[in-house]
Amino acid sequence: MTLLALNKPFGTICQFSPHPTRPTLAECIDLPDVYPAGRLDADSEGLLLLTDDGRLQARIAEPERKLPKTYWAQVEGAYDETAVVRLRGGLDLGDFVTLPCEAREIPEPEHLWARNPPIRYRASIPTHWLEIKLVEGKNRQVRRMTAAVGKPTLRLVRVAIGPVDVFSLNLVPGQWCELPQQILTLSGQRSRRPSR
Repeated sequence: MTLLALNKPFGTICQFSPHPTRPTLAECIDLPDVYPAGRLDADSEGLLLLTDDGRLQARIAEPERKLPKTYWAQVEGAYDETAVVRLRGGLDLGDFVTLPCEAREIPEPEHLWARNPPIRYRASIPTHWLEIKLVEGKNRQVRRMTAAVGKPTLRLVRVAIGPVDVFSLNLVPGQWCELPQQILTLSGQRSRRPSR
């Protein structure tokens, strides 16, 4: 069984088959028969786990497994506690109601890599950062949640899945490493060094 962690770059599509206009996972990983456990849209960055084991793929991706995913979202507008309280409580997004989640304001992350291209900058509109931790992972969910409370997401980075976080792995965008399978069940286990 293979379990990989990849720091997915901005703009990369979560597929291995060629895409006419976007880079794919094949440009980052050259191992056969591994597939993403969950997805990360092209405009989002950060931690993506891949495996060749269907049961492990389900454990990582399915909300019933309660494996939390942690995101840092740079959102438009000034901080608003009411908006954060609404995020925590669950939101009706029309086609589904989100489960309650953890959400809080965080300082601008100093150790976060630069995005290429950078987000648009508008001097007249402030931004701030939120940390959102949820067990779901529906299509563009975090972006839809922040938009629903009036705080559109400008940049979205998944920093952790369960106990695995992209910073402790020292992965830069496009870099991956192999992980021990037990890392998802044993807290505090150290991962291996980056392979690329």
